[in-house]
Amino acid sequence: MIFRQLFDPETSTYSYLLGDESTRQAVLIDSVAEQFDRDVLLLRELELELAYALETHVHADHVTASGRLREALGCKVGVGALSGVTNADVLLEDGGVVRYGERELRVVSTPGHTNGCVTYVDDAAGAAFTGDVLLIRGCGRTDFQQGDAAELFSSVRTRLFTLPDDTRIHPGHDYRGRMMSTVAEEKRFNLRISPDRNVDEFVEVMRGLDLAYPKKMDVAVPANLQSGLVSDTQTAERGAEAVSVADVMERHGRQDAEAWVGYSI
Repeated sequence: MIFRQLFDPETSTYSYLLGDESTRQAVLIDSVAEQFDRDVLLLRELELELAYALETHVHADHVTASGRLREALGCKVGVGALSGVTNADVLLEDGGVVRYGERELRVVSTPGHTNGCVTYVDDAAGAAFTGDVLLIRGCGRTDFQQGDAAELFSSVRTRLFTLPDDTRIHPGHDYRGRMMSTVAEEKRFNLRISPDRNVDEFVEVMRGLDLAYPKKMDVAVPANLQSGLVSDTQTAERGAEAVSVADVMERHGRQDAEAWVGYSI
């Protein structure tokens, strides 16, 4: 398997390019709009045909390049069926399979950070691409975009920690320079969601986090619901109400969203 872990320094986002050596087909997981040129160049250098631009969820911290990659390269955009993305080519259900060349990724529904979160598992390679649900020694926040701490706890404990211990964990972000982990490591060292912690304790921990408001959320979430293809002109025409955090969150399941706008969440 061709494997490249790619990094966006502004948002500490990891994107993953996976390729099948025999057929030269590839997938790109969690692309970043600002890295479009880098990723297209790499695909051309490696002589890879992009079959899918995949998303683990609707991101709040950056705009995806998936729609632009489809326009430029003819790939398909694949997202979780519950993501709310309006123009995806493939809505991926739990247990589904994404095939590229002779390789495949198994789709595992892992809600909690958002309700449309999915993890892509390469069983043959022993790797899981977890997005923001399971991070290295941590996990994604649960205070916006249909976040649910108890649901995230269940996703990690029953869907990810039940993978073989040597399964490599490839997260959507890391802010301390760490590139990968394993299921066994996270069971042992991830104190936030370790096997020793119960769901009530975890929910209380998540409630107590004092997290900064995502600076790109007002732009990123509406754009990513359309595969990153909302232009500046379109955004202006829709008006402030249509792109406000509260509007997006309310339309996607958080009726108390207005109370959070402007606060450090």
